[in-house]
Amino acid sequence: MKVLQFTVPMTERGSVIVQEDNLPYFYNYFHRHIEGQVTLILKGEGTLIAGNYTQPFKAGEIYILGANQPHIFKADPRYFEHEAPNSIQAIHIYFDHDKLLSGVFNMPEFELIRKFVRISNNGLQLPPGFAPQAARLIKKINLASGTERLITLIRLFNYFATEVGEWRSLSTGTSKQAFTDMEGLRMNDIYQYTIEHYAMDISLKQIAGIAHMTPHAFCKYFKKHTRKTYMGFLNEVRISEACKKLINGKYESISTIAYANGFNNTITFNRVFKKVMGMNPTDYMNSYKRK
Repeated sequence: MKVLQFTVPMTERGSVIVQEDNLPYFYNYFHRHIEGQVTLILKGEGTLIAGNYTQPFKAGEIYILGANQPHIFKADPRYFEHEAPNSIQAIHIYFDHDKLLSGVFNMPEFELIRKFVRISNNGLQLPPGFAPQAARLIKKINLASGTERLITLIRLFNYFATEVGEWRSLSTGTSKQAFTDMEGLRMNDIYQYTIEHYAMDISLKQIAGIAHMTPHAFCKYFKKHTRKTYMGFLNEVRISEACKKLINGKYESISTIAYANGFNNTITFNRVFKKVMGMNPTDYMNSYKRK
């Protein structure tokens, strides 16, 4: 699979580039680009992988991804089965960290924004309560151009920096060592295979074969680049998928979710769910309903 270094489409000159997607599914490769990114999901759902962090995503959510932070918004399998046009919709705002920090954001009046942009380079998710106001600004940026677009971006970042608290980090200890192009191809194959086969019993021998490595070499390689074991990552993907089913109510019992997501029994599922999410499945459902 070809991936990694993605070139943002430059349809016009400017410090801020906006891309609106109306497609059958989200861009289907684990990739990175030199620009930072703000993404508003308007339609569609799936699994987000940012560095070594994994979680479900859905419409209405807003994410900030850092410059050169490997990521993929992986649409759920049903989007690939039908490939209906306009099944997903998202607005992506791309901005150059260095240019903004050394340019307009370098003025004293923008100190809080400058600090926020630096912090956001590790990836953040906007808390749900702040999404409506931020979404309005993002949509306005999408429709604007030139000076108006830049000014509205400043308003958006000022809102992020001064009004929003308790951001959710998308960094769980990702290695600071950047992926080479060849490593990016390899990591993409690992992530894609995991997302497509998470419900199966994936052995270290199988996944090491996907990376064209021995199991021992693979374990060292994966730990080096993600600071976690592969089995830990696999369990995070499985729990991410389980969370979607719990939220959507598409299950008969907790045990059916456990088996459908690659767990051999509910005891293991409950233990892993609590380790990943910090609470058991029932408490997770109750907390989601209260939002």
